[in-house]
Amino acid sequence: MQQKGAMQIIEWEDLDKRKFYSLGVFMTLTTRASVYPASLIRTRLQVQKGKALYSGTIDAFCKIIRAEGVRGLYRGFMVNTFTLISGQAYITTYELVRKYVSQYSPSNTVKSVVAGGAASLVAQTITVPIDIVSQHLMMQGQGEHLTRFKAKPKRMLAASKRKLTFGQSRDITVQIFAADGFRGFYRGYVASLLTYIPNSALWWPFYHFYTEQLSLMAPTECPHLILQALAGPMAAATASTITNPMDVVRARVQVEGRSSLIETFKQLLAEEGVWAMTKGLSARIISSMPTSVLIVVGYETLKRLSLKDELVDSRHW
Repeated sequence: MQQKGAMQIIEWEDLDKRKFYSLGVFMTLTTRASVYPASLIRTRLQVQKGKALYSGTIDAFCKIIRAEGVRGLYRGFMVNTFTLISGQAYITTYELVRKYVSQYSPSNTVKSVVAGGAASLVAQTITVPIDIVSQHLMMQGQGEHLTRFKAKPKRMLAASKRKLTFGQSRDITVQIFAADGFRGFYRGYVASLLTYIPNSALWWPFYHFYTEQLSLMAPTECPHLILQALAGPMAAATASTITNPMDVVRARVQVEGRSSLIETFKQLLAEEGVWAMTKGLSARIISSMPTSVLIVVGYETLKRLSLKDELVDSRHW
């Protein structure tokens, strides 16, 4: 049996940064494309009143496919690809802060919590404006009546798909700025921080914890990557369940144009009860678990492929 701590973590100083960034962009784009439909469904479920439009994740998926086609599941995706920048900012911040904290604490949990929270802070500062536009585009199908901003009808049906997509994005962006100014692109920023900083800060220590526990139970010859792929979704489900109430509030604030987190929270409880805090949880877990598998397998593989040449033979996969 493996001893606890047998899992060797590849740290920032072990990496060839040129390989790390060039491969990282491809990994991030692939991951986002894979899980975007679940993110769209989660947003529509969280924003709807009660069960006015969809009764659940499967019902939403079927209705969107039936009414809008596969393209309906990717509304706003082209805009969302700009979050590739925040993805690179996230992993860089995580690794650098982890390295910095290691000077003061040898605890892997401490390093993971602090680095995960800091990485999320940086990433959300970049991501929120993109998410604001993307979320309004997500609602342009069957959920159009639930958002303040609506894309204008397209008069030129012969326009290309790309022009149509960016035309809608530009339309929504202009409307947000006209209504709320620059601050409109950071509506729900505090709610996003209160959702994603704890989620990130929880995911990493839970990920390392589950990895260690699995390594104790697995045979010595079991590939580390398999154990890490199992630990990722377990950590995601745990973190998502704990932080989902704030994620529901965040979605309402950003899409409905609310300004008060507390008032939004109170109204949700008053109108829909405590179960409103679980809205979109299944969609969130459905998206976060495979996302975690992709992220873990992709990220751990990325780090192994980016190892400095002299360290390649020193790591067990």
